[in-house]
Amino acid sequence: MPTPTTPSSRAETSAPPSGALPRRIGLWSAVAICIGSTIGSGIFRSPAGIADKIPGPLPLMSIWVVGGVFALCGALTLAEVASEFPHTGGFYAFLREGWGRAYAFLFGWGQLTMVRAAALGAIAITFAEYFVRVLGVDPTIAPYDQYARYVAAAAIALTATFNIVGVKWGTAITNVTTIAKFGGLAFIIVAALALGIPKTGGHFTPLVPEGSFAMGSAGLALVSVLWAYDGWGDLSYVAGEVKDPQRNLPRALIGGTLAVIVIYCLANLAYLAVLPIEQIRTSKLVAADVAQVVLGRPGVIFVSVTVMLSTFGTLSAVLLTSPRVLFAMADDGMLFKKVAAVHPKYQTPYVAIALVGTLGFVFVLFLRFESLADTFVIAMLPFYAASVGAVYRLRRRPGYVPKFSTPGYPIVPAIFIASVAYLLANALVDPSSRLRTAAVFVVPSLVSVFLVRRFTSVPVAARKSRRGLTVGTSR
Repeated sequence: MPTPTTPSSRAETSAPPSGALPRRIGLWSAVAICIGSTIGSGIFRSPAGIADKIPGPLPLMSIWVVGGVFALCGALTLAEVASEFPHTGGFYAFLREGWGRAYAFLFGWGQLTMVRAAALGAIAITFAEYFVRVLGVDPTIAPYDQYARYVAAAAIALTATFNIVGVKWGTAITNVTTIAKFGGLAFIIVAALALGIPKTGGHFTPLVPEGSFAMGSAGLALVSVLWAYDGWGDLSYVAGEVKDPQRNLPRALIGGTLAVIVIYCLANLAYLAVLPIEQIRTSKLVAADVAQVVLGRPGVIFVSVTVMLSTFGTLSAVLLTSPRVLFAMADDGMLFKKVAAVHPKYQTPYVAIALVGTLGFVFVLFLRFESLADTFVIAMLPFYAASVGAVYRLRRRPGYVPKFSTPGYPIVPAIFIASVAYLLANALVDPSSRLRTAAVFVVPSLVSVFLVRRFTSVPVAARKSRRGLTVGTSR
């Protein structure tokens, strides 16, 4: 069984990774990473699946608000932990600090074998589908559906290359595309509300059609909503590269999450202003279909380009942030040493980036969007809950003095953890998701069982000493 972190081991577990990744990310770039990691494929691709599970205007809007509150509770708690442990690796570092090395190990291997590859695949396929739509063909029919997969794989390869070349390239792409996301989404929202309502009258009634809400279906819908909101914690993966992290990390995490909640609620209002819920249920490219009704073919092109920029930026943000988990693991002695290599010229964790990109490349060629998105969320939820729950243990630790305290503690973290428990139980009970949910847990668990002894049996200090690295001390 994993053992909790003890005071005697605190110096070694709380030490930041020894790899030389300089702090070059400022406040606004951090906010852009938070928003850019979040607003990607979800708001443009997930509404169809969500509306299919709860086909009513009020249930649809409510589930987006609930998902936003859920994400905000997580972000508020994570902001506290990140202000105390601004180390590269994010959730990996928080799990290591709060629960011990074995829990951190399970998280890292889950990321490697399942989580991040699924995320990259889901984001990339949305980019590719809108790209094919711009060319004037339907990406949901053969052979264009297969062409979209090739485009998605190429997008992953390209953004991985940009992030290997340097953090400045990666953050520049994220900054530019985040601005494009705001502009494009604002245009869609304003056009749909200003032009769509006079044309259609809106589609807000009946608010709760008969049979449009059931607890089981709402739980599955919330899983899809959380895919759209996911990204609120990705900034923590590059915490070790953020300037003045005790000040900037909480501001970026909370400010970015609040901005996303507002944008998502307005976007769904805009969709309902133009399309009836029955049409949203079958609209895989809902933003483009809204633009088609309101503005015609030019609107479709504009919106499709906006979505392409949005998802391309999110791909870049994910490949900027998530490889730092593998880098931190390898630097901590819990993954193959080569993965912690820093490029001598570009000063980036190039092996970790290439590894994550390659796995995403493979996933996108073989799995559908819905499978990729649900796989990611279900696999991540237990680790999100454990990272948030670490705050209860850390607050009892002598010397734990974070620069930011979670508002509403202990209720806010408890809301997040209770929500995760409900969602996972619902996914396991519901026949439509039971097998997929079980498979998501089995695959990384089997890998971890075979490897846990190899990578966790030797203390960090001893392993780093053998590699000629200096073990840091806690702040």
